[in-house]
Amino acid sequence: SQRNLLSFQVMLRCFVSRSLLTNPVAGQTRKMSGGSLAGSQSSLAGKVAIVTASTDGIGLAAAQALGQRGAHVVVSSRRQSNVDKAVALLQSEKIQVTGTTCNVGKSEDRERLVNMTVEHCGGIDILVSNAAVNPFFGNIMDSTAAVWDKILDVNVKAAFLMTQLVVPHMEKRGGGSVVFVSSVAGYQPMQALGPYSVSKTALLGLTRALAPELAQSHIRVNCVAPGIIKTRFSQALWHDEDVLDELKKQLSIKRVGEPEEIGGVIAFLCSKDASYITGETITVTGGMSCRL
Repeated sequence: SQRNLLSFQVMLRCFVSRSLLTNPVAGQTRKMSGGSLAGSQSSLAGKVAIVTASTDGIGLAAAQALGQRGAHVVVSSRRQSNVDKAVALLQSEKIQVTGTTCNVGKSEDRERLVNMTVEHCGGIDILVSNAAVNPFFGNIMDSTAAVWDKILDVNVKAAFLMTQLVVPHMEKRGGGSVVFVSSVAGYQPMQALGPYSVSKTALLGLTRALAPELAQSHIRVNCVAPGIIKTRFSQALWHDEDVLDELKKQLSIKRVGEPEEIGGVIAFLCSKDASYITGETITVTGGMSCRL
């Protein structure tokens, strides 16, 4: 009826007004992290991207995907030899790259990574926080305080502290994009990987906590939750055929994912094509049922 329509319109106006009052960013029309939505192989030209733990696996694939779209990528890991190999590979693919050693669990290394990037590249537009450790495999009740300290320090605390370091530099450039690499285990804890799974759940919350605050600076914060991906880090899950066969039963796409399939999603989240996406987690799991 006409009365119901008028009531709905009044409610809608009240809701929108309240949303704009409680979240001023919702009322801004300026696009975050770029202009038009046209995607291309040069869609990230002129951007500078830090990718942590980026000399193999998902981190390297993310660096490749960002670099192929025109970004200058800064790769790092704890060993110089691994950095050198990654830099040589990316250079052979005509990607602009700078490399350095970095243990993200150490404050001096995080600061050096950020300072070096600003000095060499002029600023920072993108952070892909990929570094993670898992020193424990077994019953969660057997895990020690040292295990929890190590996992939370690197997987969660360092992810936040890296973000804290890069945000002022992103603000100077008018905005940016942060992507955390979580895991399907963040939604459905994996047996024998309890503490690691909890740390990945924390990244889902960190994404949601940071997104509304940083949106005011035109910085988008998103997350990727990979499933079983063929990397050295997850080798225990896919190397054994019997274990893999059991895992495949949970998948719609009956195979292990490739690092490049995560790298592409990360690059999308950092691009103008994702300019209206923030506070979200994209699960890339081959159809594994982990959430509605």
